[in-house]
Amino acid sequence: MDRRKLIQYLLLNVFVSASVTGGILFWYDRNYRAVSQPAVIQQAAPSNSTDSAPGTDLQTDIPVKISSVVGAGTLDSEIVVVKFEGEGELDLTSWQLKDEDGNTFTFPKLTLYPNGAVQVHTNSGTDTVIDLYWGIGEAVWSSGENARLFDSQGNLRAVYRVP
Repeated sequence: MDRRKLIQYLLLNVFVSASVTGGILFWYDRNYRAVSQPAVIQQAAPSNSTDSAPGTDLQTDIPVKISSVVGAGTLDSEIVVVKFEGEGELDLTSWQLKDEDGNTFTFPKLTLYPNGAVQVHTNSGTDTVIDLYWGIGEAVWSSGENARLFDSQGNLRAVYRVP
């Protein structure tokens, strides 16, 4: 094979590879990355009264968030990702994840470290340090619904609107 044909072959290979990679990244961005964008939550003005009930106002002193809800409406793929973005450790023992229909998942003894995350699966399975299983026999999350995370005292810590 002469040099000229080799260069043409290499240029064609580069063009095809770049096109395929660009197409895959475009598809991924349109189908997955857009789904995991958190909803913007408006925080109520702080109240000076001491008689407000726990869970009524979003508390932001602990940097924890629901970073995504994946597979809403499909039992085998529903996952809620809870992430800790602070320093030190966060004890999630007895924290609760709730939907708008009254379904509640209570966290077992679990500690998150800086930038640590845990996935809560709706279906059944064996708990690990990064995967917890709710064990419900039907899908919980639906588009437009709010996923809410409460601490062990019942204070609202994070809200995420399911895309």
